[in-house]
Amino acid sequence: MQSLWMILASLFFACMGVCVKLAAATHSAVEIVFYRSLLSLILMYALVRLRGVSLATPHWRWQISRGLVGFSALLAYFWAITLLPLATAVTLNYTSAIFLAIYLALAGQRLSAGIFGALLLGLVGVGLLLKPSLHADQLLGGLIGLGSGGLAGMAYFSVRELGARGEPESRTVFYFSLVSSVCSSFGLLFSEIHPIELQSGSLLFGVAVFATAAQLAMTRAYAGAKPLLAATLAYSTVIFASLFGMLLWHEAHDAWSWLAIGLIVLSGLAATRLLPARPERSPAP
Repeated sequence: MQSLWMILASLFFACMGVCVKLAAATHSAVEIVFYRSLLSLILMYALVRLRGVSLATPHWRWQISRGLVGFSALLAYFWAITLLPLATAVTLNYTSAIFLAIYLALAGQRLSAGIFGALLLGLVGVGLLLKPSLHADQLLGGLIGLGSGGLAGMAYFSVRELGARGEPESRTVFYFSLVSSVCSSFGLLFSEIHPIELQSGSLLFGVAVFATAAQLAMTRAYAGAKPLLAATLAYSTVIFASLFGMLLWHEAHDAWSWLAIGLIVLSGLAATRLLPARPERSPAP
């Protein structure tokens, strides 16, 4: 069941990417992030109240910084999806495991030789994906997608630190949704706001619903006895995204692209397996 929950989560994440790409025809990335974050905020507020989790936190600086980084990662990811083939954008976002290893090393965490080998493998994959397989007009999207992976890795680093300090995950997700809603609403002040019609509204609703469903399924998967198995199966999102891209947009990938995607996925799997466990959770004050 744990495997099935993670595969379902990966399918939902890929469906979210499809909705983002389709919604981008009528809405900007900032608008998509805003509607996705607002609905998530409403759902998370209901969840923390239902669970009786207090919203008061002694680690508000960490929560705000995690929210800002997470919002930036989400905006860059959605933007990259609008500019790149779906599988390419998803793969670049999944370099987050590679960046997380780099941040842990910078924070003083001793990493094994295997981790450094995984990082080197990932860098080779990124180089192949950005250089031979992207046309000149896609280079900006490639850099934005890579930036989304770097920011996501930083957000995961913050989540690890918050967990070590005893912050409940539901509270952390709530503050992420709150900060993202506030930041994206400010972003709307400087961008055109497009009217919501039945089709575009359905797509925006689909982004939020698939994202929320994916988060719930992923949480259920990681609650199982083998979290490493769940982390490994998470990369099936790349497979689903590739299939959707070929079926819906006839996206073709040459041999270099497939080799690069394979190297990045392999690097992420190795980094996920070899990364040190999250620090022991300390009791919340």
